[in-house]
Amino acid sequence: MEQNTEKRIFMLCIENKDCEDLERRKIYQVLPDNEASKEGYLRVVDESGEDYLYPESYFISVQLPEEAQEALRVAS
Repeated sequence: MEQNTEKRIFMLCIENKDCEDLERRKIYQVLPDNEASKEGYLRVVDESGEDYLYPESYFISVQLPEEAQEALRVAS
């Protein structure tokens, strides 16, 4: 069985103004998107299960143990 070695990024939502598909105090997976990052946005898999751009200021980075990352990983 192949193991996914790609680093996963998780962020804690601290603001959800005008964003119905985000919940404050919830951890979300962030997908790499260099272009969005240059503009101050993150590509986040939200409550709809889809990835969308949200302001970077709505999140703070969190470090999670590998077991927690696996439990939160978005199915690909």
